[in-house]
Amino acid sequence: MSGNRRKAFLVSAVLISGALLMTACQNSDTGAAQDSSSTAPAGKTGTPAGSSTADNSQGGNSKDTGATGKGTAEGAGSGNGNGKPVGQKCGANDIAWSTKSESQAGGYILITAKAKPGITCYLPAALPTVAFGSDGTAAGPAEQAVGQQIKLSGNTAAYAGVNPKTTKENGGKELESIIVAVGNDDPNPVSLPVGTITVDRPIVTNWHTSPKDAVPVK
Repeated sequence: MSGNRRKAFLVSAVLISGALLMTACQNSDTGAAQDSSSTAPAGKTGTPAGSSTADNSQGGNSKDTGATGKGTAEGAGSGNGNGKPVGQKCGANDIAWSTKSESQAGGYILITAKAKPGITCYLPAALPTVAFGSDGTAAGPAEQAVGQQIKLSGNTAAYAGVNPKTTKENGGKELESIIVAVGNDDPNPVSLPVGTITVDRPIVTNWHTSPKDAVPVK
């Protein structure tokens, strides 16, 4: 998917999330006046978003942010080329996220993804969707080839590196968070705090099982 479509997806997702939240608040104010005999449609459930601060015992500025939920079942039962199912595709709300500033390659942001307790899912062999700011400036690829599918469960972690500024000239947007999604069709992108960064032509790596392989060098 092109950068413009990725950008439009992320901005739309953030706006839609805000609209749904406002609608939910309005419905809660008027629900008491509705006919008590009415029932909710079967199968419709909702889960609130939340965030927490990660353990900083490993050093650096690390923050853990995530939304609760069962995630997406999209991709479940799809083939891997051998006719075997690959399992449930991860959604952003299946994952406990953390970010950490690193100094290699001129400075970059290391994103760590772990499955939430009780969840097993797969990160697809595709570039993470990462964007910045209210206009959804999207990060381009830092690698030429896509990575491998990664199974997340228990303490297994996946890593991606984001270089927010690849230009040598001064200037850029000053921002304090990034928007991350598991692919362009993820309905629940999350905003992760990263401290103050300057953004100009950002890039992002594929998902890797080792943080040393997630250094964004282009």
